Amino acid sequence: MNIRISPEAQQIITPQQAWHYKIIPHSKTEEEIVFFITEGQCLVIQDELEILFLQNIKFVFESEEDIERALIKYYRRNKRTTTTYDGNSNDFLPFLITDAKQLGSSDIHIEVYEERCRVRVRIDGRLVERYKIEEKDYPSLINKVKIMAGLDIAEKRLPQDGRIFFKDASTKMDIRVSVLPTLHGEKIVLRLLNNDATNIQLDSLGFEKNQLQDYIESVKKPHGIVLISGPTGSGKTTTLYATLKLLNQEHTNIVTIEDPIEYTLEGINQVQLKESIGLNFISALRSFLRQDPDVIMVGEIRDADTASMAIRASLTGHLVLSTIHTNSAWGSVSRLIDMGIPSYLVANTLNTTVAQRLVRKLCTCKEKQEFKEELYPRRFKSIKKVKSHYTAKGCEQCHYTGYKGRIALYEIIPIDSELAQCVKEKQFDVTEQLISRDISSLAQNAFNLFETGKTSLEEIYPILINF
Repeated sequence: MNIRISPEAQQIITPQQAWHYKIIPHSKTEEEIVFFITEGQCLVIQDELEILFLQNIKFVFESEEDIERALIKYYRRNKRTTTTYDGNSNDFLPFLITDAKQLGSSDIHIEVYEERCRVRVRIDGRLVERYKIEEKDYPSLINKVKIMAGLDIAEKRLPQDGRIFFKDASTKMDIRVSVLPTLHGEKIVLRLLNNDATNIQLDSLGFEKNQLQDYIESVKKPHGIVLISGPTGSGKTTTLYATLKLLNQEHTNIVTIEDPIEYTLEGINQVQLKESIGLNFISALRSFLRQDPDVIMVGEIRDADTASMAIRASLTGHLVLSTIHTNSAWGSVSRLIDMGIPSYLVANTLNTTVAQRLVRKLCTCKEKQEFKEELYPRRFKSIKKVKSHYTAKGCEQCHYTGYKGRIALYEIIPIDSELAQCVKEKQFDVTEQLISRDISSLAQNAFNLFETGKTSLEEIYPILINF
């Protein structure tokens, strides 16, 4: 059987204790603690555990394979570093940050409800409940986060945003902090920003060969706009930074306005947005034009004023890179026009529009199964017949999640003269033109990953629904 334990039970022992004794917590009462264990091991360590926990110890016997599986799933270990937490509430926040970093997490959610408080971490795009916090310890934890982020600990009615520069013996990172008042108290989200950009390369992000060629050609033009669209967490910023690394040359002046600065790049002038003092995208763009830039990166085009300034910058001989929230690559065109930008200006300045998503890759432990057409979304029409597909299974390498790592999906539309004419005429359905240029949609690229067994139908299902 597969051992399942709650976050409350998981916190009875530390990862070091779990691996040292090869035990998994089952339950705890005032009188005793019950552990899962293999049968031949219990007599050796029972006395030692009773001394350690000062309680009676009982055991539930499970196979060695199930114990090993549960250890890997619930007590993940990082081979390079180890994190210890002795139960002292004063050490919990540094422990939590380091633990999340070692797990490859992008966000930490600290949440309070009517009868319980919990911590969840986002790993490969999915939230996983990791810890339970005692109600009496929750206010002090919130205050510690606020103090580290330079926020007002007395203000509990309004949202607050801050930043933590965290450093210990094994970890160094920037953390963006968001505090939100909720019904039962304040919720905090910590966004872990990875400052290491050494491994970000365009050719390793997931571009198809022809897509990569189209994209590189567009960003090497001396002026114009390159827009990357997609929802939050789809990898847009990573693609932008990889592009900046490509363009970062001694003879090129690159300036960026970001919120937040997620990576620091040597040779690039990066500006942190500060709305509270009037340093927003628009004011920064105005200043950038007096800084003799070759390339300007704007973190996000959020409104008509920012869009107008970006258009102006590109018209005056600068290459502008930015992101925008739309569902598809061509949707960026209609979004700019909806913001009030004249269609002829969009047509004259837009070099390339890109849409992207992130999907989890199946681990090598994946299982092959017969495929049935009714598993597709109701309105999705497959262009190929699929006889079999792969589903997530789970093994030691993927911590029994069935997935290991993520890959980006792209839809890239270079704007040539014919497509520019479509933009001028506000022609929003260009399906035939894209097919004639062999430009595949996000749904087609997602389907290709599914067909070749790189990901599961579950992962690409939302993409197939929307396109």
